[in-house]
Amino acid sequence: MKVMPIRYSADVAAMTRFYEALGLRVGSVSRPGGWVELPAEGGMLAIHQSSGEDVGRCELAFEVGEPLEDVAERLRAAGFEPEPPMDEGFGYSMRVQDPDGVWVQLNLYERDLYT
Repeated sequence: MKVMPIRYSADVAAMTRFYEALGLRVGSVSRPGGWVELPAEGGMLAIHQSSGEDVGRCELAFEVGEPLEDVAERLRAAGFEPEPPMDEGFGYSMRVQDPDGVWVQLNLYERDLYT
């Protein structure tokens, strides 16, 4: 079984450009262009403890295998301005808004920091 998040957008071309800048590549595309698939090597569902307004919320997060600065450079070249990378308890993370203004998190894990 594969997990396939579906991201609805008013501007499929801009959204495709955004995710290409993150490192995904275009796969199958519908003839009218309203559906674009961007396959990835693998996926995972993460569950995070939360309370208040965050309960029930879902966000897109990607595990990257390269320095976040390299991803940030590609995003800027494509017209998207990410926040600065942050040192986290698991490694590093960076957030960027997609063309619809939805935040996407990029994580560079240092697995030796896990128990």
